[in-house]
Amino acid sequence: MKKVILSGDEAIARGAWEAGVGAAAAYPGTPSTEILENMAQYKDDVYCQWANNEKIAVEIALGASFGGLRSLAAFKHVGMNAAADPIFSAAYTGVNGGMVLVSADDPGCYSSQNEQDNRLYAPHARLGMMEPSDSQECLDFIKEAYKVSEKFDLLMLLRMTTRVCHSKSLVELGQREEHVGTYQPDPRKYAMLPANARVRHVAVEKNLAALKEYAEQSPLNKVEMNGTELGVIASGACFLHAREAFGESASYLKPAFTHPLPEKLIRDFCGKVKKVIIIEEGEPYLENAVLAMGIPCEGKKYTTCQGELSAARLREAFSLCEEPETVKSSLVAPPRPPALCAGCPHRGFYFAMQSYHQRIAAVGDIGCYSLGAGAPFNGFDTAICMGSGFSIPIGLSKALEKQGDKRKVFGMLGDSTFFHSGFNSLVDAVHANANVCLVVLDNSITAMTGHQQNAGTAVNLMGNAVEPLDIRKMVLATGLSEENLMECDPMDQAAMHAAIQKALDIKGTCVILSRRPCALLKEVIKARGDLRCEVDPAACKGCKACTKVVCPALTFDSKTKKAYISDPASCTGCGLCEQQCRFGAIRKVGGSNE
Repeated sequence: MKKVILSGDEAIARGAWEAGVGAAAAYPGTPSTEILENMAQYKDDVYCQWANNEKIAVEIALGASFGGLRSLAAFKHVGMNAAADPIFSAAYTGVNGGMVLVSADDPGCYSSQNEQDNRLYAPHARLGMMEPSDSQECLDFIKEAYKVSEKFDLLMLLRMTTRVCHSKSLVELGQREEHVGTYQPDPRKYAMLPANARVRHVAVEKNLAALKEYAEQSPLNKVEMNGTELGVIASGACFLHAREAFGESASYLKPAFTHPLPEKLIRDFCGKVKKVIIIEEGEPYLENAVLAMGIPCEGKKYTTCQGELSAARLREAFSLCEEPETVKSSLVAPPRPPALCAGCPHRGFYFAMQSYHQRIAAVGDIGCYSLGAGAPFNGFDTAICMGSGFSIPIGLSKALEKQGDKRKVFGMLGDSTFFHSGFNSLVDAVHANANVCLVVLDNSITAMTGHQQNAGTAVNLMGNAVEPLDIRKMVLATGLSEENLMECDPMDQAAMHAAIQKALDIKGTCVILSRRPCALLKEVIKARGDLRCEVDPAACKGCKACTKVVCPALTFDSKTKKAYISDPASCTGCGLCEQQCRFGAIRKVGGSNE
């Protein structure tokens, strides 16, 4: 068979296709996003959809499973929290067509608000769980997960981490095997009323016990005996880190199934070595399980539950041999904190908001606009999870009211987050007549994760034309009056200031729609052409007013005391800097301006 180099996410998509999956749904979130993006190439065989949130993604996949198709739902680790409601009950129902959930955890918080370890969901929700270590295992394990899901009537969890998702390795490809069942109504199995749920709970425990016996003999388990002094138990990427760090000084057990754990296999392995070390990121999941078997072992004594592990970190933690000699340089890359792109519409919003900091308590959310939290904009004080940008303000406004604090609470979230869970919070705010201003930062796409489509786009994941939802109509559908709804282009600073000022004068709930497409959208770039800004050095007075917008395309030369466009290729001609210049030194050129 053909061998290719694939990332873990790409291999998951390929393996699901080979396994005969007929439907896949997800909400984008790093490091899981590329799974559904790559599933879309198989749209002739697989129905693919970006759902508005992870809960909906799981329910779409569950409906397909009940109907007889093999199905997939994917999300990053925090997305599983949103999806937990259907997952816990679907674990009782079991499946018709095999169903796999993919959770992409993020040790080290590379692109996330926490480091939660979703392995703990498997025993809590009664899921079967597997953890691949590389791209080949991603393909092999997901194909096995579908077989096991149907064999034991269980929902399966494939737990990934950032390192496995984004690292690339050689993968041997296979052929697709079609699996299409039939829909057989069975309320006693699929309708989770209390009487049925009690019976199904008994069934799922029996099925997990059967899977445990199966896991003991799985050929996907890896046992490598190099001696009897030290035995290492690890799964996922941690196995590769451990193998590199300890080398042949240790023996290794890598169970393919980490829930339910193959207890006999673990006891047999531990009985052959004098000391057992558990290597795992996050919580002491495996360590606690092995200790519960009455087997002495150590793990978190040497490594903490914080951050991502590596071979180098393990060598240091366990006082192993020095690192292999590598090429080193005294050069250090300068820090490059993430920043809003040149022409980003959110810059216009946050720049205007700076003038009102003393009168506003600001709440943010998860998205590109999160980059406005830090200096120099200091755009908000709080950000918790998707949708909370519209719900936290309700409670915060009540707290300020009781304290006699006159500040108006502003809550911000993006268009994709609005569809994800912001709308429900808006309904509560309007119904409570909370004294808040809720701002939808609409840039016409799910931008932070790479321009995925959402309910507001005119094209779906499979490239088909669809009718976009109108956020303005959705806002008005809550009963909010048109008088309390302001819509403006955030790059138009006069209009943006007028909207904010009006919001401050309104007692009760109001909404601002800050609307301008992401500057990096292909169609926006094409329409913009060669439009850009330029600075006339003769007219520039060196006042630095333009630099306060902190655009990465604009620089101030400390020698000449002049501002200039240092990166014309990234300048979008948005005109935000132009509006700050009192001397007419900045103007738009190119595009339709010439």
